[in-house]
Amino acid sequence: MAAPERAARVRVPDRVPSLLTDLYQFTMAYGYWSARRHEEPAAFELFFRSNPFQGGFALFCGLRECTRFLGGFRLSEEEVRYLRSALPPDTHPDFFSYLRRLDCSGVTVRAVPEGSAAFARVPLMEVSGPLAVVQLLESSLLCLVNYASLVCTNAARFRLAAGPKLQLLEMGLRRAQGPDGSLTASLCAYIGGFNLTTNVQAGYLFGIPLAGTIGHSYITSFSSLEEAEPCRLPPAAGPGPPVDLVSLSRASLSRVCHLLAEDRAKVREGELAAFVSYAAAYPSNFLPVIDSYSMASGLLSFCAVALSLCELGYKPRGVRLDSGDLCRQSVEVRRVFRTCAEGFGKPDFLSLSIVGTNNISECNLEELSETIDAVGVGTHLVTCTLQPSLGCVYKLVEVAGRPTMKVTEDPEKSTMPGRKGLYRLLDARGHPALDLLCVRDEPPPREGVELRCHLLGQERNPISVTPAHVVSLWRDVFVQGQPRPSLPTVPGTITTPDSVASAAQL
Repeated sequence: MAAPERAARVRVPDRVPSLLTDLYQFTMAYGYWSARRHEEPAAFELFFRSNPFQGGFALFCGLRECTRFLGGFRLSEEEVRYLRSALPPDTHPDFFSYLRRLDCSGVTVRAVPEGSAAFARVPLMEVSGPLAVVQLLESSLLCLVNYASLVCTNAARFRLAAGPKLQLLEMGLRRAQGPDGSLTASLCAYIGGFNLTTNVQAGYLFGIPLAGTIGHSYITSFSSLEEAEPCRLPPAAGPGPPVDLVSLSRASLSRVCHLLAEDRAKVREGELAAFVSYAAAYPSNFLPVIDSYSMASGLLSFCAVALSLCELGYKPRGVRLDSGDLCRQSVEVRRVFRTCAEGFGKPDFLSLSIVGTNNISECNLEELSETIDAVGVGTHLVTCTLQPSLGCVYKLVEVAGRPTMKVTEDPEKSTMPGRKGLYRLLDARGHPALDLLCVRDEPPPREGVELRCHLLGQERNPISVTPAHVVSLWRDVFVQGQPRPSLPTVPGTITTPDSVASAAQL
C-alpha cells in the first residue's frame, strides 16, 4: 500500500506541453496581436452545458493539473521555430518575438474547489488576463478538465450505487485511452470515491493505496503439484519447523471434500498447485481468483489451502470472482465459507472477503453490494461507456471591461455575459439548496435574508429563497502567474459518499 505522504516527495512530470493546443488558438492570437488588442484584459469561463450521464450533477476535477500547466506555460525556441513553419507564411516575424516572451505571469484563475459538486451552465473556472494569452489556454484547459471531471463524476456515481461500505477498486489501466488517460482515471476515480487502484504508477505519483494479487495466467501456468515443490512454510507464530504446504494442502483437500460432500475429481491439480505456491509466497495476502477453470475446482482448492494456512496460524484474505453470475456465485461461496468455519472450527473463514471483477457497471452495483465485499471496475469506469465526453466549453464573457455574449440560432449555446459571483445557498440543516450566479459587482446574498432569483432555463418564473448559510464557491487558485498554496493534497480532496449524496440532492 502506498503511503499518502509519498505524493509530496515525488515530482509529477509535466504532462501538458504548451503546444498541446489547436492551431486556431495561435491564428486568433495573431489576429489580436495584429489589431494591437493582445494586451487587453479579458475573462473566459469554463463550464459544461448539461449534466453528464443524464444525472443531476458533476464533480469538478483537473484543477491541480490546470495550475501546473499554467505555471509552466512558455514556448521554447524550438517550438517557436516550428510555429513559424506551421502558421501562414504572411505571419509577421515580430509576432514570433512576442511568442518567445509569452507566459502566464498576467493570468489569474478563480475556480470552485476540486472534487466539489458542479452543475450545468455554472462556471467551474474563470480565467482572466491578457486577451491573446487567455485565448491560447482554451484547448489545453478543456483537455485537462473534460475527461478528469467526467471520470470523477462516473466514479462518484459508482460510489452512490455501491453505498458507503462496499470497497471500490479502480482497475482500468489496460482499458484506458493511453498511459496519460490511465493515470488521470486512477487519480480522478480516487477523488470521486474509489478506495484503491491497481495502477502502480498512480500509487507512486499520487499516494493512492494499491491492491492486487494474482491473475489467471499465474494459475494456468501450473499443471501439477510437483511444480509447487519444494514448498515449505513455517508456522505464523513460530518457533517451529517449516511445514510441507503441498502435503498439508493435499490432506486439507480431502477434509474439505468430505465436509462438503464433493468429488475430489472436480479439482484441477494445476490450480491447487498455483494456490499452494502463491500461499507460500504471501501467506498473509492469499486472495486468488477462483474461476480460471470452474468455480467448483477453484473454491475447493481455495478452501483446502486456506484451511492449511489457518492450521499454521495465518489468516487468508478471500477470493476473487471474475466470470459468471457474481451474485449467485457469491452466495454459494459465502455458504461454503460458513460450512467450513463451523465444520473445522475455523472462525477466520467467516471474515474472508469476496471480490467481484466481472465487467462491473453502475447498473449492477446495488445488487452486488448485498453479497460482495469489494468490486474491481475497469472498462465502464475509465472509458465512461454511458457518455464519452462531458462537453465542457470555454467562452469569452468580458473584454476590456465590456461584457460579451454569444447569441446563436441554438438557444442552449447562448452564453451569459460578464464576470460573475458564485455562491452556494444552504438550508438550516446544512444541505445545499441551489447555486446562485450574480453579477460580480452585486452585493453577495445574506444569510436569513430572502432573495428572488431565476432558475436557468426558466427565466420567466422567479423563485424566492431564504438561505440559512451562504458559501462563496470561487477560490483564487492562480494569481498573476503564481499558484496559490491553498490547493489541497490529493488525499485531502477525496469526495466522501456523504458529500456525493448531498450533491445529488441539489
